[in-house]
Amino acid sequence: MINVCFAGITGWTAPPIVAAIEQADDLTLTAGVSRSAAGTGIIHATVAEALAAAPVDVLVDYTSATAVRDNVWTAVRAGVNVVVGSSGLTAGDYAELDGLAREHGVGVVAAGNFSIVAAVLNRAAAVAAEHLGHWEIIDYAAVAKPDVPSGTTLELADALGAVRVPAEAVPLAELHGPVEARGAEVGGARVHSVRLPGFTIGAEVIFGEGVERLSMRYESGDDPGPYAAGTILAIRRVAEAVGVRRGLGSLLFG
Repeated sequence: MINVCFAGITGWTAPPIVAAIEQADDLTLTAGVSRSAAGTGIIHATVAEALAAAPVDVLVDYTSATAVRDNVWTAVRAGVNVVVGSSGLTAGDYAELDGLAREHGVGVVAAGNFSIVAAVLNRAAAVAAEHLGHWEIIDYAAVAKPDVPSGTTLELADALGAVRVPAEAVPLAELHGPVEARGAEVGGARVHSVRLPGFTIGAEVIFGEGVERLSMRYESGDDPGPYAAGTILAIRRVAEAVGVRRGLGSLLFG
């Protein structure tokens, strides 16, 4: 039996994942973390309190960009495996986390998006990047999402950057006008973040080659259900390897 603590248990993403944990024969929810609901049932105010109060094999973190680092570092230092569904950690953070996880002999699976559909997009886009040398990425999210780009888009950009760096267009220093209009550089590519009502999470990569264009786009509606299956898979397999594995694709295609 795998004992699970869910950080962010009162959040938007939690209901379908918690339901899937409770329905699984090999998983049990032993603790939750939520400052607003602390003291209710098995819910605690902090990860440290939850780990002290109940047996935990895997921490699942779906909190926020401001809380995720402290939660994850606390769990790893306690020898607990971690599944990270929150955005906000940088490439430098993951490098540091990988060293910490190896030091403590635990596994971490971190994904900007635990949707299987999003993982397929990343895989297909990486194949395209092997043959096409120019691309840019558009990042879509809800109007109130504070972190840019989203974890979904960061993961896509990093996956493509691991294949190769796209060919440069006009260098920023040679542009006429505000350089911000060309977006931010992630994984060597230009990334443009859109924050508008009507969006939840989405990412689009546009490849250009000669007179041709290829667009690949992922978009999720206002329902966290698609993240449940991938998260449950990560909970079951996170202890298989020490250190950090990035992306659901590391489990599906690795």
